[in-house]
Amino acid sequence: MILDDLNNINKYVAIHPRFEKAFAYLSATDFETMKPGKYEIDGDHIYAMIVNDEAVAMLDSTSEFECHNTYIDIQYVFGGVETVGYKSRLTCVEPRGEYDAKKDVLFYEDAPDFFFKLYPGQFGIYFPDDVHAPMIGEGKIRKVVMKIRLQA
Repeated sequence: MILDDLNNINKYVAIHPRFEKAFAYLSATDFETMKPGKYEIDGDHIYAMIVNDEAVAMLDSTSEFECHNTYIDIQYVFGGVETVGYKSRLTCVEPRGEYDAKKDVLFYEDAPDFFFKLYPGQFGIYFPDDVHAPMIGEGKIRKVVMKIRLQA
């Protein structure tokens, strides 16, 4: 997992071949004017989902404690304050059901090891080993979830 401010994106473009295009989109796009929904950037290799939803209680979010196998998430907050729960997948011991390849999600019953906040202008990068419980807080959370495909 990586947490940082969008002003520091140049530190991360070399991590994955698709990050440069994803971060260019994050930097150049005015999300305030966009409607919630899915936006294709590079086919199924890179796409964005604009979220404008009410925050949820900690218990509700942790019941959807999730990770992904096919995509890396870059979650960028542009409105509200989001609290996120985190635990390394390597230390999770209670999967809930099987991995859903169609939705690229595996849920865990484990509890997060810690929580952190993301403020407007900040992002989190969640790799397949990063189990996360997002959208915790109060009021509206407005963010972009960039989905970056790991493999060709």
